[in-house]
Amino acid sequence: MKKQFKRVDWSLVLLPIIGAVVVSLILVTYPASSYRLLSSIRIFLNQQFSFFYILVALFFLCSSVYVAFSRYGRIKFGAPDDRPMYSNLHWGVLVFTSTMSADIIFYSLCEWMMYAQETFIKKKPDVLEWSLTYSLFHWGPIVWSFYIMLAVAFAYMLFVTNNKRQKFSEACRPLLGHHVDGIVGRLIDLVAIFALIAATATTFSMSMPLLATTVGKLFGVRNVKALSLLLIIVVVIIYLIASVMGMKVMTRLSLVCYVFFIGLMAYVLLCGGSLSFIINSGVQASGNLVQNFVGMATTTRSNGFTQNWTIYYWSYWIVWCVATPFFIGGISRGRTIKDVVLRGYAWGLGGTYLSFIVLSNFGISRQISHLVNAVHDLQAGMTYSQVILKIMETLPEYRIALALLALAMVGLYSTVFDSITIVISKYSYRNLKVSEEPSKLMRGAWAIIFMLLPLSLLISNSSMYNIQSVAIIAAFPTAIVMVLIVVSFYRDARKYMKEHPIR
Repeated sequence: MKKQFKRVDWSLVLLPIIGAVVVSLILVTYPASSYRLLSSIRIFLNQQFSFFYILVALFFLCSSVYVAFSRYGRIKFGAPDDRPMYSNLHWGVLVFTSTMSADIIFYSLCEWMMYAQETFIKKKPDVLEWSLTYSLFHWGPIVWSFYIMLAVAFAYMLFVTNNKRQKFSEACRPLLGHHVDGIVGRLIDLVAIFALIAATATTFSMSMPLLATTVGKLFGVRNVKALSLLLIIVVVIIYLIASVMGMKVMTRLSLVCYVFFIGLMAYVLLCGGSLSFIINSGVQASGNLVQNFVGMATTTRSNGFTQNWTIYYWSYWIVWCVATPFFIGGISRGRTIKDVVLRGYAWGLGGTYLSFIVLSNFGISRQISHLVNAVHDLQAGMTYSQVILKIMETLPEYRIALALLALAMVGLYSTVFDSITIVISKYSYRNLKVSEEPSKLMRGAWAIIFMLLPLSLLISNSSMYNIQSVAIIAAFPTAIVMVLIVVSFYRDARKYMKEHPIR
């Protein structure tokens, strides 16, 4: 414990703490001024650098496909005789539950409503079909390529080059050399930590009201704001206990969480009376995505839709890339690059598309059958959480579905934040072996730090636009570092292939 304490890189711990506290105080004390500042920065980035976010997205998608099917795909993470750390099933469950927070359930249930109100979507021949199509696009191959490509780079750093310094900056060493040991490396690590703080703030602030509304309905509590704050504390306690107890507890928690998630999908699919519609509409939207993918991925002008949604989603996933790919890479010893890429896409797209096709189409079926009028209710002033609850109440014995929804959301929150506290705690040390665990005190400290910004956003009643702006701003410098990491990987892997020919 004392030895680990001495090895802590205090600048990478104290500066983010101070920054998180200062930003949180500003948001709570000056909400109107904060909104204007965030809005002006976001507008500038959208107007001047939309092309940058889009090019980064295309770069990662193409790169992930290339690295899997090129000669690099045969590189194995670890020694030639190393076996995978986890079975294929367990690895896939860990990948999904460590990357997908509770917001996937929130967006699956209401994103189609958001898009249906957009002018760009209203001009399409079938508004609801295109709403789902864009959901599948925004949660599809491009965003998963961010995680997968960086997971490959981090796993290569950990198990091929055996780098003992588990930091974001270390993945840039093949390109930046000794500069990683100086101010440049320190700035990269600080950008990474601040981006992750922004990511947690965005996730909690967006989807926590749904969890609070659901729990409030089950237990007769009406104060959603107070319940949201209480539930954040509960989630922190759960994943803090799990992270302190180590990976064994986390892997079991991930399996339990996955059971609740699949249980919710099965209940809605089999008991909602819309099985045929859900399947048919899912196939239709998937086909529509395949036919229009290139155009959707390269659109820069769309009446603000690209800036408000596509750029936001690319940014949202980019800020999460600081931790989740590191975790995926860390559990991939004994696998080849091709295996990690292909299985990563299979588990990632399988889980996200299952969620959106089932939950979104369930809501759309209620809209079409006039059991609810979600778009009208939103325009009338109802919150997304209230409309979602109204849709869920059309299910038979809907309280069962609400219980599964609440348990799945708490589980997903816990597994995701458990994985990121482990990763960010490792960032906080100057040197830490891959097999070595960070101290329980360090993990506990980061668990608390991650809650400061989302709490301030909830207390200050920040709008969805404000919350999204935090992610877009933080993603800009993070994306630059991500590109450097991929270029560094290729540079080092090319040298490795020359020295270790693989047949």
